[in-house]
Amino acid sequence: MIQIPFSILELAIVSKGSTPSDTFRNSLHLAQKAEEYGYTRFWLAEHHNMISVASSATVVLIGYIAAGTKKIRVGSGGIMLPNHSPLIVAEQFGTLGSLYPGRIDLGLGRAPGTDQVTAHAIRPERMQAVYQFPEDISRIQQYFSPKNATEKVRVNVAEGIAVPIYILGSSTDSARLAANKGLPYAFASHFSSGALLEALAIYHNEFQPSAFLREPYTIACVNVIAADTDEAAERLSTSYIRMVLGVITGKMDYLQEPTEMTEELRQLRQNPALQQMMKYAFIGSKETVKTGLRAFLEETRVSELMVATSAYHPADRLTSYRIVAGIMQELIASK
Repeated sequence: MIQIPFSILELAIVSKGSTPSDTFRNSLHLAQKAEEYGYTRFWLAEHHNMISVASSATVVLIGYIAAGTKKIRVGSGGIMLPNHSPLIVAEQFGTLGSLYPGRIDLGLGRAPGTDQVTAHAIRPERMQAVYQFPEDISRIQQYFSPKNATEKVRVNVAEGIAVPIYILGSSTDSARLAANKGLPYAFASHFSSGALLEALAIYHNEFQPSAFLREPYTIACVNVIAADTDEAAERLSTSYIRMVLGVITGKMDYLQEPTEMTEELRQLRQNPALQQMMKYAFIGSKETVKTGLRAFLEETRVSELMVATSAYHPADRLTSYRIVAGIMQELIASK
């Protein structure tokens, strides 16, 4: 039997008519159910100045989710490191790792997680920090190392604390960096599909074993909307399609209530930009989604599958994640 861990990327999306407080409570409830369903980890993404995304204070939400759960791993998918001081990141995640030992992950990316104007407001010198991304990862590793105890600049709460670092990316550059550093690699194929297979191949071919990881470890994220029937899932997906359109056009709005699928929406799905973002979106009944996920796993051979689900009603999200958990358990048992 081959074990394929399956996990959740939580975007903390705010639906129309709800508040960020509602979203946070729904996220916690989802994480609690994810524990029951057998999910391995629950990651939160860092985004800023987006009306429909409430995960801007990612570290705070990680603490909130970890406090309300018992065993599921909780982490960042990811912290956009050029927005932050490496020392502060080490302090924050060292604290989390001390509070919730063996349950915290630190995923690091170099994108801004927002538009350029907002990125400048977050940290005016962030473009310089982008070029220091590899070095800043090494600084965080140093702060977590027990050997840092003799240095003038220390992060006492982090020294010796086990918080694994993951490199996040959507390009071949991030694959090479993760391979050269001997760190696990998570690819954002839920919105960037073009370089997935090339990036995975580069990572495997160039991987250098390290003190942190002996063999390559890959995660790929996909979008899933699963329901009892194909028709029901298609209807739920209208909210997701409109959200993707808002991302592409720069006209973000709250996640909209689902409607019947229209010819206009079907035509929109044929737009090359939407097709690129939705290439790895699996929408349908259990059998339909199972067929898609099986093909994806066979094609990519990733070590772990991560799932993002954008559905207007919290109950529909729970149903989708429950169906996916059942699919993954069946696929694992069939190996």
